Amino acid sequence: MLSYKYLIIGGAMTSSAAIDGIRSIDEDGSIGIISEEEYKPYERPPLTKGLWHETKLDSIFLEFNNTNIEFYLNTKATKIDAKKKNVTDNKGQQYKYTKLLLATGASPKIISKESDRVIYYRYLRDYKKLRKLTEKYSTFGIIGGGFIGSEIAAALASLGKKVTMIFPEEGIGGLRFPEELAIYLNRYYEDNGVVVHPRTKVETVGEKNNRVIIKTDKGEFSYDAVIVGIGVSPNTDLAQSIGVKIDDGIKVDEYLRTSEADIYAAGDVTSFYSPDLDRSIRVEHEDNAYEQGKLAGKNMAGALKKYDHLPFFYSDLFDYGYEAVGILNPKLEVIEDWRDEYEEGIIYYLQNGIVVGVLLWNVWDQLDNARELIAGKKKLQKEELLGYLPK
Repeated sequence: MLSYKYLIIGGAMTSSAAIDGIRSIDEDGSIGIISEEEYKPYERPPLTKGLWHETKLDSIFLEFNNTNIEFYLNTKATKIDAKKKNVTDNKGQQYKYTKLLLATGASPKIISKESDRVIYYRYLRDYKKLRKLTEKYSTFGIIGGGFIGSEIAAALASLGKKVTMIFPEEGIGGLRFPEELAIYLNRYYEDNGVVVHPRTKVETVGEKNNRVIIKTDKGEFSYDAVIVGIGVSPNTDLAQSIGVKIDDGIKVDEYLRTSEADIYAAGDVTSFYSPDLDRSIRVEHEDNAYEQGKLAGKNMAGALKKYDHLPFFYSDLFDYGYEAVGILNPKLEVIEDWRDEYEEGIIYYLQNGIVVGVLLWNVWDQLDNARELIAGKKKLQKEELLGYLPK
């Protein structure tokens, strides 16, 4: 049996941050990482952004102090014995641990597995596969109008590919943006060469006559390849198998500890309490992966620090870019403060008159102020919010 002071299940950005956190306190304690991926930790955002432009592939791999660290790649943890404090993998290997971190992430939601040219885009292998397909094919269908769909559509269109987006919402980003902005983005993407099919529900996806066929409630579409980005589900099965508490993810306390002794969790899989929002949330973005992973590592190594960070997220949509914090739900009360409509402005999301989310549209260097506004929990009228944050 292998033995480690710190054992991490999952090998993505959260794990890399956890290693940094551990090493900031414990310089040489043994660390083992069990990862289903074939690569050591890398930055995930460039998969839909920079790698399609000027970012070099080698530059996305993360650097960390690798003293006394062992990676077990292409390996799946299949069993945890919390009492004996050991983990078994799919090859029968066992690992003893003193502290365990569950950084198991999330998996894409699946429509169909009938075609090799349907990509559920999330990992480096998916980027490499899609990049090869772009060398051979010209027409690409994208299912989903969220982060993955909008970013990949922009990337492929920038390569001169014929791109179509299919999604059930009124507009691109419709689950986060006010309806008018989402509908404007439909026109903006069409102006940039992307065919947009909003209010369209996908029924089946399959392959026929060397084409990928998408059947929808509005007809049938045919492409050389299809990219699916319809959300993810947290990988909680392993945690559930040992009775760890689950709440839209692995539930952790303010120190990122699960309900089982000496087992921590961080990253996409984690449901945690946000004091700024006064509720439990789960965040699937880079900032949370780094900040939460790093603090989990520190706490595993003996620190006792609370996770009170409100993560931000961001995206690039052709020439537009945005940063945001908190809850972006267009069903909430929305107050828009544009300097130039749809070009530059700030959108506030309120619940019971209190700001719970801020979208900074082509506005930069205001994240800390946005966090402070949310943390203040003050009831504000529209007149008070207009001009509240500088644009």
